[in-house]
Amino acid sequence: MHGWKGKILKVDLSRGTAVREDMPVELLHAYLGGRGLGVRLMRDYYHLPADSPEMPLIFAVGPLCGTSAPTAARLSVVSRSPLTDTIYDCSAGGRFAWRLKASGIDALFITGKSETPVTLVINDDEVSLVPAKNLWGKRVKETVAALSIGGSVATIGPAGENGVLFANIMMGEGNSVGRGGLGAVMGWKRLKAIVVNGSAKVEIADQKLFDTARADVMRLFKASPVIFGELGLAEYGTPALVDLMRQRRMAPTENFSKTVFEDSASYSGAAIRRDFAARNDGCYGCPIQCKKSTPQGEHLPEYETVSHFGALNGISSLVSIVKSNTLCNEMGMDTISAAATISAYGEARGLYPHAAEINQLLLQMAERSGEGELLSLGSRRYAEAVGRPELSMSVKSLELPAYDPRGAYGMALAYCTSNRGGCHLRAYPISHEILRKPVATDRFSFDGKARIISIAEDTNAAIDSLVACKFSFFGASLEEYSELLSAVTGVHYTPQSLKEIGRNIYLTERFYNWANGFDATDDMLPERFFSEPGSSGEGIEISSIDRDRFELELRKYYRIRGLESDGTFADRTFLAGLP
Repeated sequence: MHGWKGKILKVDLSRGTAVREDMPVELLHAYLGGRGLGVRLMRDYYHLPADSPEMPLIFAVGPLCGTSAPTAARLSVVSRSPLTDTIYDCSAGGRFAWRLKASGIDALFITGKSETPVTLVINDDEVSLVPAKNLWGKRVKETVAALSIGGSVATIGPAGENGVLFANIMMGEGNSVGRGGLGAVMGWKRLKAIVVNGSAKVEIADQKLFDTARADVMRLFKASPVIFGELGLAEYGTPALVDLMRQRRMAPTENFSKTVFEDSASYSGAAIRRDFAARNDGCYGCPIQCKKSTPQGEHLPEYETVSHFGALNGISSLVSIVKSNTLCNEMGMDTISAAATISAYGEARGLYPHAAEINQLLLQMAERSGEGELLSLGSRRYAEAVGRPELSMSVKSLELPAYDPRGAYGMALAYCTSNRGGCHLRAYPISHEILRKPVATDRFSFDGKARIISIAEDTNAAIDSLVACKFSFFGASLEEYSELLSAVTGVHYTPQSLKEIGRNIYLTERFYNWANGFDATDDMLPERFFSEPGSSGEGIEISSIDRDRFELELRKYYRIRGLESDGTFADRTFLAGLP
């Protein structure tokens, strides 16, 4: 077999067993890997609660992982989110994915709950569970230092151990499986860490075609102003977006009550480079190197983090923002949800926390002590508990990232149709509405957005299953990546066949959610965006969103998807028609 390994490693922590099994070839062809394969493997489990011992935690790589295909050293982790109750996947890059593939498997399927904390160690064909009581309670950096001699490490911090609903799984190189709280799922299983190493190579079916396709991708990367331009991702990382979002007047400020933060230049990409001597960093083997770190190796925050610990909480101090980012990474918490929950807390009490207080609240969140006990449950549960549910800026309980939907109506729709909740990466219409020149669509119009969003969701589901980085597609397209995939696997794929795979994945996720009680009422923005305008000025008017027009486009979206007018499925046997 080329590309894939054709194996799944099933670990049962309750029984202390690990078994390698053959992976059905038809599932690999139909779902690729990563997000798609993980979602398919959830078919018999999606109805279980996130804290059930039998709820799987699935690590799945893609068919391009282990090759020199650009940005493909990635994996997806799939389970059910304790924060949102939705089916959930989250991806991360780095050596861990590469080494997991090199251990000879396409997926790691973990169920059960250990009686005491353990570390799962995978070294080629050898698999063992090692007592980890001495590591329980340790922060991420200390845990990685203790284990990295054995290979690449994925671990939880105190937040995951304590069941914080937005706890991360942290990779030893600094990447994170963030958003949605899959670190809590790992903590409930009493699994402190996974250490993996391997030596198996990935066989490529057609090396000549692969080399040609890879050269095409690299040429398109170099020609992309978003990737390698003077102000692009390679130069400044994602904080390059800080100034752009300020110019577009769509930077979420003080819990989305405003859309401009006048001091945002203090934490822009240029400011980070100037004040912290930022150097290029990034995922293993990635030519873009969009992440940045200090000369001492401290990982610097990305756009969502600087914006949410900055504007969303009224903080202009870059030193404070970097400290908050580092603290979240050490404790193992999602920066977007943590900062957004603190922002809701600030509005609820009528006073946004100052910088030192924010870091104290982060520690209390991770420890689930003091104010942090309630804040550790996320903004929706916090806001409901204090009698101010309208203050949670979330969709399906997932806190919104740093693009105000009043400034880009495609994003407004995409937040709501996202299967995992208020996420910008399911469709990422910002690439159409803001980043492309000339701009392909009117950002203050819903016209045509339902179709754009549905196509983008299908495309990104396929990308997440390859598993490639979305930043690649600011230069390359599915055409080049379908050629890479065909060259590696020897199976012919086209952009259209990949989009069809993506469509099946998206609809499977939506079916799982629907079967678990989600419907059109969950596909809705917080009231603030319909009743309050943003911060107009400089010739740009940021109006509140027209609810009737939004709901009309949402119904169009349902029709395009073949759903009922309320967003549900007419056919309860939908899954039976899929591989």
